[in-house]
Amino acid sequence: MTAIVPPYLLARIAATDAPHLARAARAARATLEAGHGYDPDLTRLQLSIDEDGALVARATPSPDRVISDAQNRETLPGVQVRTEADPPAGDEATDEAFDGLGATFDFFWDAFGRAGIDAAGGTLAATVHYGVDYDNAFWNGERMVFGDGDGEVFTGFTSSLSVIAHELAHGVTEFSGGLVYERQSGALNESLSDVFGALTEQHSLGQTADEALWLIGAGIFTDAVQGKALRSLAAPGTAYDDDVLGRDPQPGHMRDYVETEADNGGVHINSGIPNRAFHLTAIALGGRAWERAGLIWYRTLTAGTLSPTVDFAGFARATLETATAEYGEGSEEVDAVRAGWSGVGVMEDAPSR
Repeated sequence: MTAIVPPYLLARIAATDAPHLARAARAARATLEAGHGYDPDLTRLQLSIDEDGALVARATPSPDRVISDAQNRETLPGVQVRTEADPPAGDEATDEAFDGLGATFDFFWDAFGRAGIDAAGGTLAATVHYGVDYDNAFWNGERMVFGDGDGEVFTGFTSSLSVIAHELAHGVTEFSGGLVYERQSGALNESLSDVFGALTEQHSLGQTADEALWLIGAGIFTDAVQGKALRSLAAPGTAYDDDVLGRDPQPGHMRDYVETEADNGGVHINSGIPNRAFHLTAIALGGRAWERAGLIWYRTLTAGTLSPTVDFAGFARATLETATAEYGEGSEEVDAVRAGWSGVGVMEDAPSR
């Protein structure tokens, strides 16, 4: 099971003197420790005019979303409250989750031609109102699950598209062969989810790389927290600096890599390094980040050639190979990928040949 709020952050909250916050964080940590088919009829018509001026209708996949309500219990899946056949439920979390799943589906289809998390148009399932004051959102291998937050540190998690897409992207990684969720392969697993979470939000907003904020979880902190998001791809280590939460511990360069046995060997902390490598690549290429940088990362993940225990250096080499195959040796794209990984100390900055 993967979750958006890392264990080290929950540990800080659990250690506070406020019983309400400590109880909420302990409940979220307990869940983490417990480890808690494409339907051709589900299509939509895309209308266009061909070169002869004729109206052409093409069928494109549509999401099959099912939202359930846990009714503040920690039992899944909960009571079904909205499907594709239903109007808005009138419950904010339900409708935000429904919209977020749809936006994520649209991103993967529009950007990469992928029909859903499993690439076969399978059901996108989610449960809202999980637990009482539950401080997390997670992917359990089958569905998205959203807590409502404690109201003092975290607001509800359904309001952040980057959070929703991050967790669903863990499913994409699983269906693409998986990356072992520990140490550098686990940090890459987390980073890929951050990358696709950020790109989904940018796609939804129509933003270019230069216009985007490159934040994960912007808006899920309450106004009482001194922080803008859970993580920053542009500047790891700067997302928050708060009396209760402490300072964002993510490094953005291999010289600051954190050796730890906690959090599966630092999967959430050290993901800042490949996150920044992607950001550097995307900024260097400019334009819409999913069109070139995102495509390289996506095709690297889904090519079926990655070892489940690949480290940063191995993944960097794989992205270079993908860029070379796609755009050619000596291309702008290859140089940008190499410079991105060089910028975080994973790869030497050798000129292309």
